[in-house]
Amino acid sequence: MNQEIAQVTKIAVFRNRKIRKTIHENEWWFVIVDVVAALTGSVQPEGYIKDMRRRDPELSKGWGQIATPLSVQTSGGVQKLNCTNTEGIFRIIQSIPSPKAEPFKRWLARVGYERVQEIEDPELAQKRARAFYKAKGYPEDWIERRMRSIAIREELTDEWQKHGVELAKEYEILTAEISKATFGVTPSEYKKIKGLKRQNLRDHMNDLELLFSQLGEAATTEITKTEHPQGFEKNKQVSRRGGKIAGDARSNLEKETGRKVITPQNYLPKKQGKKLSK
Repeated sequence: MNQEIAQVTKIAVFRNRKIRKTIHENEWWFVIVDVVAALTGSVQPEGYIKDMRRRDPELSKGWGQIATPLSVQTSGGVQKLNCTNTEGIFRIIQSIPSPKAEPFKRWLARVGYERVQEIEDPELAQKRARAFYKAKGYPEDWIERRMRSIAIREELTDEWQKHGVELAKEYEILTAEISKATFGVTPSEYKKIKGLKRQNLRDHMNDLELLFSQLGEAATTEITKTEHPQGFEKNKQVSRRGGKIAGDARSNLEKETGRKVITPQNYLPKKQGKKLSK
């Protein structure tokens, strides 16, 4: 999804160094400070970048074409960070005399090729996601529900894009509106309840939490398809209404069972943490 930016920033790993990446213009864009840190081992990549640009006037001159501020998930929330695509990274590599450059080029080519494959065959992305969750130790029935939640989310963001939602912050706010109406908390508040930081919230939801999350987004999608709200403010109103449908259902279930749907526990494999009992 070229519009589904950094609600969940993807993490690539090069020789145990994490490199954040996001989809922009239908290709991977990488956080420049992460790339420089991986290539140089510098603990202050921002300073290294300043020195690099000072040493290479041509690089500095073209920096505005190389570096593009994109919304990226950080420990402090979504922030604008300078990112670049594969072409930009190759230009940066020219200014870094590092023995890691050649292995990094091969790694970059592989990551880019995987993205091309996924664009041509969306089912391949699903297969990789399934393999990832299976490797983490999640059971098959949970994986099925998680994959369905991803599909529902993609359909919703497609509709938002069609109906005039454009900015990263707008996607984040609309998602928060649905969550607030569904669960009574925003995603950031929800993560605090579960003791999460940069982890993906939905990867730590149990069956009911995923179910109501899906219901809120599916209801919002259906209302959007029916009423065709245009622009951020009208979609914000629809997001609240869609979330309320799930919120009412959640409240009714909680009244019947006497138990809260939201739990501070995380749905983790046994080797990573305590898994919720069924």
